[in-house]
Amino acid sequence: MSKTVEGPDGKPRCGWSGTVDEFFPYHDTEWGFPVDDDRRLFEKLCLEGFQSGLSWRTILTKRENFRAAFEGFDFDKVARFGKRDIERLLKDAGIVRHRGKIEAVINNAQRAQEMVKQEGSLAAYFWGFEPDAEGQAAAQTVSTTAESIAISKDLKKRGWKFVGPTTVYAFMQAMGLVNDHIPDCVIHAQVESARSKFKRPT
Repeated sequence: MSKTVEGPDGKPRCGWSGTVDEFFPYHDTEWGFPVDDDRRLFEKLCLEGFQSGLSWRTILTKRENFRAAFEGFDFDKVARFGKRDIERLLKDAGIVRHRGKIEAVINNAQRAQEMVKQEGSLAAYFWGFEPDAEGQAAAQTVSTTAESIAISKDLKKRGWKFVGPTTVYAFMQAMGLVNDHIPDCVIHAQVESARSKFKRPT
């Protein structure tokens, strides 16, 4: 795949965004733009966990179904899910029906509540791992980094599940902790601008 592909407006985009139609709007308006909303951060980490072994297209096309199934990824609500909810979700054809991943979301919601008490917010925790831009690898050339490995290790120590280093790095790329757009991609500069104006949570 070429590093860039022509977008709907004739301008270059990251090559992966042209593989299916659904990717262009996601690439142009979400991927890489910095996020400090705890619910969105929790949602993305959960969806990346569901993606493990699958394609992002599968998850993206089911995203609204996931949101409906998991109370909009409000982790205070999801933390209260019990056996009856797990059985309900295993019958929900609109999502990925994988018991381990469903149970991981519920577990992680409980761990998220603990993290808010300990760290103030999920945002403050994750942005505390933002890497130095000068030390980053070239865009889209790695699937893990020292930071994603460190986050994964720490999350697992805190009891989180389905948070391997590759999953965590995909989360970091999407939530703007790194700008992994190809430099020639027209969105790269937009993300860079958004990141420069973004107030890091503490």
